Amino acid sequence: MATDSWVNETLYAQWGQRFLVKRELARVQSDFQDIMVFESFTHGRVMLLDGVVQITEADEFVYQEMLTHVPLLAHGSAARVLIIGAGDGGVLRRVLQHCNVEKAVMVEIDGEVIRLAKEYLPGIAGDAWNDKRAEVIVGDGIDYVRQAPAGSFDVVIVDSTDPIGVGEVLFTEEFYANAARLLSEKGLIVNQCGVPFMQADELRDTNLRRAKAFQDTHAYVAAVPTYVGGFMTLGWAAKDAALRQVGVEEIRARAAAAGVLGTTKYWTPEIHVGAFHLPPYIAAALGG
Repeated sequence: MATDSWVNETLYAQWGQRFLVKRELARVQSDFQDIMVFESFTHGRVMLLDGVVQITEADEFVYQEMLTHVPLLAHGSAARVLIIGAGDGGVLRRVLQHCNVEKAVMVEIDGEVIRLAKEYLPGIAGDAWNDKRAEVIVGDGIDYVRQAPAGSFDVVIVDSTDPIGVGEVLFTEEFYANAARLLSEKGLIVNQCGVPFMQADELRDTNLRRAKAFQDTHAYVAAVPTYVGGFMTLGWAAKDAALRQVGVEEIRARAAAAGVLGTTKYWTPEIHVGAFHLPPYIAAALGG
């Protein structure tokens, strides 16, 4: 449906962004949330969940590359990867770019997100949905993590909404404890922790919870234009502190061996290493 109306993001009560809508593509009230997909004049197609921007075709690569390549290359030999959320398929696609990945399990609670992404945002996931290494489950990620065998995954990637509504349970002490149990000896988990200029409490609180289950906790940053407010933080929790200390040349060698070097638009070995060096205001919010 063609329109010249504006969509105002509702993440913050007193500040935000808006998009001029070129064409509304879908508006669905699922069992979990309100989902809107529209075509913008500036950012390609956009998906909102409960009024909050989740992904745009124009800048999705920043978030997806950093959420995926950083943990996989820091680990260095991840064969089994668990993805919680990420119903648009972008994380799945980039996980499967790594030739050493043998299995990628994606658990998304809202099947409508997957359906709408396949129909209206097909370029985000590409052919990932049909990759033989992929197992896509429409179900509760909390239950999956609770029931997964110990040591069954090397990396967990959580791509969720903020810790309100349907995404709240993915930020609890119980969730991180179960994640630590299902991870292998060198395992690690990453998740989005919001924009600390606006959501410092989210970063601080989730880091305190992660620290109860993991030896090494930190955060790294990515500049995603449509996650307004400055740097986006991605939470990091690992069983081995050495994973966060891998140098540029080793990361470059791992990326080349995995088949991802030269395929990215944001991630580089230098950005990988530099992303862990936090501006003081973010380090303070993290508690460091």
